[in-house]
Formats: sequence, C-alpha cells, structure tokens
Amino acid sequence: MTIKTLHKIDSQDFTQRTPRKRRSRRKGEKGFLSVILSWTDMSNKTRIIVGAIISLFIIVAAVALGSSAISLRDTVLIILHKIFRLPLANDIDPKNVSIVWLLRLPRVLLAFLVGGGLAASGAVCQSILRNPLASPYILGVSSGASLGAGIIIISGIALPLLGAFTLPLTGFVFGLVSVFCVAAFSSRIDRSMSNNTIILCGMVFSLFLSAMLTMLSAVFSDDLRRIALWQMGSFAMRGWSSVLLLLPFLVVGITGIFLFTKEMDILSFGDEQAKSSGVETGAVRKKLLALCAVLTGAAVALSGVIGFVDLIAPHAARRICGSSHRRLIPMSFILGGSLLVLTDLLARTLVSPSELPVGAITALIGAPFFAWVYFRRRRKTQV
Repeated sequence: MTIKTLHKIDSQDFTQRTPRKRRSRRKGEKGFLSVILSWTDMSNKTRIIVGAIISLFIIVAAVALGSSAISLRDTVLIILHKIFRLPLANDIDPKNVSIVWLLRLPRVLLAFLVGGGLAASGAVCQSILRNPLASPYILGVSSGASLGAGIIIISGIALPLLGAFTLPLTGFVFGLVSVFCVAAFSSRIDRSMSNNTIILCGMVFSLFLSAMLTMLSAVFSDDLRRIALWQMGSFAMRGWSSVLLLLPFLVVGITGIFLFTKEMDILSFGDEQAKSSGVETGAVRKKLLALCAVLTGAAVALSGVIGFVDLIAPHAARRICGSSHRRLIPMSFILGGSLLVLTDLLARTLVSPSELPVGAITALIGAPFFAWVYFRRRRKTQV
C-alpha cells in the first residue's frame, strides 16, 4: 500500500467522521437549549401558573430573610400552623413565630398586593392610552394622595372611628377625586377623551397639586420630614389591618378590570377601530380610569408614593404572555407583586437595622428602564 493510498483512506475517514461529530454536538446543544427554551414552548396559562409558583417562593423567602434569619423550613411550618392549625415543631423558637406571623408576613403580603395593584393599573393605562410610558401617576393619583396625606400630617386630624387609618383613607379619597377631576376636565375639552388630551390634563393637574403640597411644606417646615418620608414610600410597621384594608379595593379594582378585557383589546387598535366595533371609547375610558384610581389610590394611601412598578411589570408581562388582557393583567399583577417584594427585601436588609425608602430603590431601577423604553420606542419610530 502506497503513501498516496494511505492519505486517500485517511482523508475519506476524516470526511466521514466530521459530520457525525457535528451532529452529536448539535444534538447536545439541542438538549442543553431545551431546558432554557422550554419556557417559550409553554402556553400562556402555564406561564401564569409557573409565575404564580415562583412568586409564592419569593414571598416565603422574603418572610424568612431579615435582620434575624429564619430557615425556610421553620417559616413554612409557622405559616401552615397559623393558617391550617397544623402542629408546630418543638424546636421552633416562639419568638420566631411572632416575627413571622405578626411582623414579616403581613408586610410582605402588603408589598405583594400593592405591587400587583400598581402593575395591573399600569397595564390598563398603557393599553387604553396606547402609550408604553403611561402610568396611573400621570393621571394625578399620587399627587392627589400626597396632598391629602400632607394635609392630615400638618393638621394632625384623626377621625374617631378611623384612628390611624385617617391618613391612608384621606390619601385614597384625594387620589380618587384627582382622577375624576382629570377625567371631567378632559371630557370637557375633548368628548372622545383622546389619549393626548388625558395625558396632558393629567400632567397639568399633577403639577398643580404638587405645587400646592410644596407650598404647604414650605409654610409648615416642621412636618417637612414626615411628608418627604411618606412620599418616598415604605411598608414599615404595617400589620394585618393594612392588608385587610387593601383587599376590598383590590378585589373591586381587579374584578372590574376583567369585565373590560375585550374592550381593552379592541381599544389597543385605535379609537376609530374601536368605534366601528361598537365600543363607546369615552365611557369605557372613564370606567377604566376610575378602576385604576381605586387600585392606585388604595396602594398609594397605604404605602406612600412608589413609582415605576406600574411601568416595569406590564412591559415584562407583555414580553412573556403577549398583549391579550386576559393574560396580561394577571401576569402583570404577579410580576409587579414579586418585584415590590424583592425591592422591600432590599430596603430592609441592605443597611440593617435601618431601612431605605422603597420608592428610592424602585426609582433607581425604574429610571434607567424608562430611558431604555423611551429611546427604544424612538428608534422604532425613526425606522
């Protein structure tokens, strides 16, 4: 056998082996990527269920973590003991039971419900106004609630039956009235209540209310720190009473929004398309804005002003489950609640035993996100 024959055999063997190696690599890559890309193969319902399970784990982990760490096992056993009256293990410290049930769990649940309510209302505002940068705060909810809270802080009024809840309920009422004023003013200018009219009226009204609060803060400078802290948002010293107070508003707001999911799907195609389909755009917008005011006003009243959750969560939810509002609203609720739970966890652990304002952390995350959405949208319009 000559050298040329050996080279020929070797080259033939090489050409036969190479595709097999490449095929095996591709097969391995496919097996590796199947784990990562399995999320894309899920249906939207499955994604919502998976998101709910992950959010439940985040809630339990947030309850377990803190200045005094409690194991996940003990945390789960304490919660099951309190809810289902299951026997408690003998090795669990009674002090940990009080920490989990009276301090951390209501705070974490309140953060989840507030974040969910803000995210759901943000998804509605972005849909009906057809603006990815729209949020309930543009409509004057936060400015109105802040003004109401500032008046209560300065005057020191406490209603006999409400007591400590005078402050949050006043903030809720002022936020709700602010949205109704914006809606009434917008309908006077433009009966169809177009998107630009509502946004401009909301921004003008928000600036006016903020100026009033600034003047009050300047005159009563002794209460300036309390007003500033309330505006930055916090879940400190919130108990089960705050959770129970928020729940009715949350149920009313979310249930009402689900009654208009079809109308919101149609509104996303534009006013002309909606009117040709028989949707009364002005009336539907008023009702949806009122429901957003209920959710946002109650959330702001109990936690203070916490921004950007209503902007970040709906964007992430659209990427996960699309723009159908029957899927978008629950996914936004789950993501917004989880985001605020994680943010609150950072707020109470980063500089423990002190706490950072939750609103400051969401602003640090949200401001770059806002800029990214703005420039991304601008780049698309230019193309």
